[in-house]
Amino acid sequence: MKKVIASLLTVAMIAAMAGCNKAPAQSSGATSSEAKPGESKPAETAAPAETTTAETTGKDTFGEGPVHINLWSFTTEVPDMVKQYISMNPDFGKKYTFDVTIVATTNGNYQPVLDQALKNGEVDMYAAESAFVKKYTQGKGAEFAAAYKDLGIDVDKAIKDAQIAQYTVDIGTRPSDNAVVALGYQATGGAMIYRASIAKEVFGGDDVATVEKAVGAGSGSYDTFWKAAEKLAEKGYPIVSGDGDIWHMVENASSSAWVVDGKLNIAPERQAFFDMSKTLYEKGWSNKTADWTPAWYADMKGASQEGKDNKPAFCFFGPAWLINYVMVGNAGGEKIGEGTFGDWRVCKSPVGFFWGGTWVLASKAGADNADKKAGLAEIINWITLDASDKGLQYMWANGTFPGKSKDSVASEKVMNSADGKLDFLNGQNMFDAFIPANKNADGKCLTEYDESINSLFREQVKQYATGQKSIDDAVKQFKADVSDKLHIDS
Repeated sequence: MKKVIASLLTVAMIAAMAGCNKAPAQSSGATSSEAKPGESKPAETAAPAETTTAETTGKDTFGEGPVHINLWSFTTEVPDMVKQYISMNPDFGKKYTFDVTIVATTNGNYQPVLDQALKNGEVDMYAAESAFVKKYTQGKGAEFAAAYKDLGIDVDKAIKDAQIAQYTVDIGTRPSDNAVVALGYQATGGAMIYRASIAKEVFGGDDVATVEKAVGAGSGSYDTFWKAAEKLAEKGYPIVSGDGDIWHMVENASSSAWVVDGKLNIAPERQAFFDMSKTLYEKGWSNKTADWTPAWYADMKGASQEGKDNKPAFCFFGPAWLINYVMVGNAGGEKIGEGTFGDWRVCKSPVGFFWGGTWVLASKAGADNADKKAGLAEIINWITLDASDKGLQYMWANGTFPGKSKDSVASEKVMNSADGKLDFLNGQNMFDAFIPANKNADGKCLTEYDESINSLFREQVKQYATGQKSIDDAVKQFKADVSDKLHIDS
């Protein structure tokens, strides 16, 4: 019987964000790292807990077979996939029983107990999100991961055949032996989601080609984007709701990571975000909202929150999950013509980026068990590499997985054959934008420390942008906070 503690599950993945509004409870994609600016979280590098307890874990069981596979996750998402596969393949469920442990990432709970369980050999299959996945693929936790090829998967051929997004492969590859140890089912390359009516008024057309030209889509530069912001402002429209709407373009398209050779490193693109945020604030090119707040959600329906003087914002930036699990539920309607529903379109962003995602791993302990190995290979292949119309990703992309909306997936082959048309986008096929977005994403600047460092950084950016600190004082405080909380010096 399911014993998942509700208070934990409500904060898992983006429940703490999209779940507090009208978005579906089965939200997918955003990481738990997306705290409000200034809301710092405990370091994810805390010492492992000695044991797991009923207060921090939930349990479930799928299948009835004699071979037990221990699955660990931070939401019900991957366990639900296993449950669905068993329902589609009952013979698989007669061979294997999946014993599921779910620990939400709240307050850094998931990693310490997972780490201890891995050390104890109690984990066979596990999930990791983008905020900390590199710890388990390229960092100190990578020693526990089994190479996909050691499960018997012809991973190189499967990646090529399915046309898996390269950045997801890069993130899931262990450098010490160049082995793929993790892959995702989503691809979370980001695009620009814009208001068609505003584009038509300001730029003379609402079609993708017109708007991409107006904002410098695919240019790798913000120069044209700022010109577009100025033009929009002349008509009374802020280009974005808040600085958080461009942060992920900056964060995940930077030339270097937060930590290089064990020391804090501020890439020039991230340093530039101080002035980018201040420009948006001072010139009125944003509504000065913070992401994941009521005012931010209000901008999705083009209406002011009570007591706020927001003007209709032109665009948001994000992956497909931002559309389906956040914006759709906050558009102020459920069909074309209601609120802003149907007035949105999607196109390339000025700079390529990705945001969020979950990777699936098998442990060496599981792979070394002859009885478990075949089951692990079968379920992991179905989730991450199967590009057939029977695979998880085909169901995910077409919105036929129970309880899920259409979403961008890791396999380009699947998206090329899927129906990505959304009423929210007035019938536009979103995959026309998200396929190139996935190709343009780059995960090389990701680290296992991003969750905590991003929060500390954005708080100091806010202090500077609002005139409370000089940039020198903001940078100084940021470095001090990282040193104090994470013991990483610059």
